[in-house]
Amino acid sequence: MKEKLKIDIVSDVVCPWCIIGYKRLEKAISELGIEDRVEIEWQPFELNPGMPPEGQNITEHITEKYGSTIEQQIESRQNMTDVGEELGFKFDYFDEMRMSNTFEAHVLLEYAKDFGKQTELKMRLITSFFTERKDVSDRAVLKEALIAVGLNADEALARLDSEEARFEVRNKQGEWKNMGVNSVPTIVFNMKSAVTGAQPVSTFKQILGELIAD
Repeated sequence: MKEKLKIDIVSDVVCPWCIIGYKRLEKAISELGIEDRVEIEWQPFELNPGMPPEGQNITEHITEKYGSTIEQQIESRQNMTDVGEELGFKFDYFDEMRMSNTFEAHVLLEYAKDFGKQTELKMRLITSFFTERKDVSDRAVLKEALIAVGLNADEALARLDSEEARFEVRNKQGEWKNMGVNSVPTIVFNMKSAVTGAQPVSTFKQILGELIAD
């Protein structure tokens, strides 16, 4: 039994380039036929840790945070929508879209890991936000996602009120930041090498091919 290649993906559920990066990585893994040779673990990162519970209009938020004009944002969203479509993921941007606080989503992703459902829940939450126009800080939406992937929703939601579970996520976030991770997605291979951003499929294939050969 060969040792699996461990891939840590540091990301947020409201990060469009994180889902694009993952879909490209997934395609590379599939094209190389190494699905049984890799193990993926999602690591927490909040793009907006200070986001209030009510969220913020996404256009307003991007303008404030990055200084992007409305025209630049429209072009960027169209670009992401086109890239998503090529990878089989639907981005549905709309005028009233709001950026959500994602801390509790990360607490639940830690819970899901114990049951081998982390990737499933991650995909469900990203889809809820980008495709289904849902607020991923709303506990009703989180409950729906947990049920959809076959997890015990009541047990999982109880974690959200556990100081220990919340501390664990904050601690992990701090650890990755201390390792120099300050943008997402950051994809780490066997805790030895890393790439940032949504790299092309060819880049992922080259990296994976070399690591598997070793």
